[in-house]
Amino acid sequence: MTCRTTLLAAAALGMTLPALAQARGEEGASPSLPACSDMQALWPLSGSCINEAGEKETWITLVHGPTYLGRVEVWADRPRTAPGARSLLDETLIADIAADRPAEILNRAPGVNIQMNSGQEHLIAVRSPVLTGGAGQGSFLILENGVPTRSPAFGNVNSLIEPHHETAAAIEVVRGPGSAKYGSNAVHGLINVILPDAYAPQSLRASYSTLGRLRGDASVNVTPSLRVNLSLMEDEGWRDNTPRQQQKLSLVQDTRLGDWDGTVWLSASSLNQETAGFIQGPRAYRDRSMRKTNPNPEAFRDAWSARLGARLSNNVGPGSLTLMPSLRTQAMVFSQHFLPYGGIEKNAHTGGGLMTRYDLYSDGPVSWRFGADTDIASGYLKEIQPRPNPNPAFPQGIHYNYKVDTRTLALWGEADWQITDDLRLLAGLRGETHNYDYTTRAPAGINGRFNVPADRSDEFTFLTPKLGLVWERDWGDLYANYARGARAPQVSDLYRLQNRQVPGEIEAETLDSFEAGVRSASLSGRLEFDVAAYWMEKENFFFRDSDGLNVVDGSTRHFGVEASAAFALTGTLSLSGDAAWSEQTYTFDRPVVAAQERIRRGNRIDTAPEWLAGLRLDWQPADHLRLSLSADHVGEYFTDPANTVRYPGHTVFNARAGWRFADGTEAYLIIRNLTDEAYADRADVAFGNERYFPGEPLNATFGITRTF
Repeated sequence: MTCRTTLLAAAALGMTLPALAQARGEEGASPSLPACSDMQALWPLSGSCINEAGEKETWITLVHGPTYLGRVEVWADRPRTAPGARSLLDETLIADIAADRPAEILNRAPGVNIQMNSGQEHLIAVRSPVLTGGAGQGSFLILENGVPTRSPAFGNVNSLIEPHHETAAAIEVVRGPGSAKYGSNAVHGLINVILPDAYAPQSLRASYSTLGRLRGDASVNVTPSLRVNLSLMEDEGWRDNTPRQQQKLSLVQDTRLGDWDGTVWLSASSLNQETAGFIQGPRAYRDRSMRKTNPNPEAFRDAWSARLGARLSNNVGPGSLTLMPSLRTQAMVFSQHFLPYGGIEKNAHTGGGLMTRYDLYSDGPVSWRFGADTDIASGYLKEIQPRPNPNPAFPQGIHYNYKVDTRTLALWGEADWQITDDLRLLAGLRGETHNYDYTTRAPAGINGRFNVPADRSDEFTFLTPKLGLVWERDWGDLYANYARGARAPQVSDLYRLQNRQVPGEIEAETLDSFEAGVRSASLSGRLEFDVAAYWMEKENFFFRDSDGLNVVDGSTRHFGVEASAAFALTGTLSLSGDAAWSEQTYTFDRPVVAAQERIRRGNRIDTAPEWLAGLRLDWQPADHLRLSLSADHVGEYFTDPANTVRYPGHTVFNARAGWRFADGTEAYLIIRNLTDEAYADRADVAFGNERYFPGEPLNATFGITRTF
């Protein structure tokens, strides 16, 4: 079976209209690309070519014959026609944004709110409040080429520092549960970073920021089938005593092993940063004399990670078998400047697994897919308080020192039923089990606020179903979707207990999601839009309150509407944007003594803005000149569970200008925070204090990039 998909289809995957025009060769296709009629002779696996109409096509050869489609369709969580909300940030947008921090690119997707803290530290929200602690670690699944970057029980709230987003070919964002296919941690959504291979455009980039940030990126071939991607950053830090160095490397090798088509990749990252703490006090972020100060000059974060993955496909029996083995390791040490006792934490884990998928060939209306996933990991955590604290709840010395071995096994299946020519039903079910073997190296018992459990084993088992319907029309698609998300507890949820907790009381967290949406390309392709509405209920919500106390039995409700659109106003001018409205509330009561921690049913969840929005205007007044202006808006939100303190929100403007030379070189200027807005990247209330991470001031980045 052979089917052709031009990059017009890539627009429906989420490409901006200027990127689509560029991909279609309106600014000149690469002369090095072969004719599509010759591609099979040149390479049997994948690549790019020029079709009879002069358009660029990206293709990959599957085991049942040559199929032409965007590479993202192979690595992505779901095809563009599946029910559910999905955004794709394409390589052109990634290159234009040139994000130094993950929020700068990921917040372009509707319903996504990555809050930056200091340096590369961050917290994630996807159809959710900004989550911290175990909730922040386990509610969002981070993938690289469709493979989790961490084992399920060893997440981290700063996990986006690891994947190589700086040179990515695309970044897929799935909003809403993905647990039926990927299991634990894909509760509120997933982020999938897709690495460029040897058939993606090659590029070199160097830039310097007025904040003292020097950066270089390279994505080049060393053989016809091996791509090397490298990113280096040296940052002086705009706040006092906050320099950082970051390095990322990824290698992608396309290969053939006998009858197996394969891709193998290796990724690694390293971060060494001196960290700034919160500035404190009502509206402290508006005080320009305080914004650059660092109340915690002793704070730091050092982290490294490495991952090895592969995707192998072959015809087996009446279908196609795909194997995705992986190995991963990481380590991190940092100061807990955000806690009153200023502890030092060391953590690490090493693990690996195998994801399998079998697609049955079918000539009938129903297509079947089955899979089995395994993961085995071992990790440790050690927390030390180096200095005495006047509060007896925080004793000096070792708080926790434990080792945990984990095993995960899952089985899943999906059925895709073409009910009529324009009506499809997708049903799926996943069952999984998680086993933990915990050993403490610190004395068991209560020590101030800290509760060290004795050696124990735990097990969690759950099912995650999904059911979706797609009505395909000439002008677009209508869809409805139900999905359950679930996560087994993080290791830190289970064994980093406090004096009010009892070992074994934590249950698996679940979230039931209902959504409906419409997506379309109309006006001869000049207008694209995607609108989705959702309702979600979460049970057994585990979170840490702003006094640092664990809550193990919370419940919440989330509903909202998200929209994204792109409109080609003229042949040289386009407008694109996104907006998300949500109401996110607690659905339980917690009558505690501290007024700011008192939760009543119906209270808005803290750090959950009602509105998020972005707007971008792109103009190409001349063949070699591109200009853009963008605005990012974060609405008002409460910063404490009792809804007594608000952050008023902010709007930040950015601009970009790029001049292209005939040889594929572009010189560009990016101005961030054009109006020098005094705002907070993050605002919260903790231990009775209003705290803020101030946003970066007005700054400019000068860069030059070469694409070939």
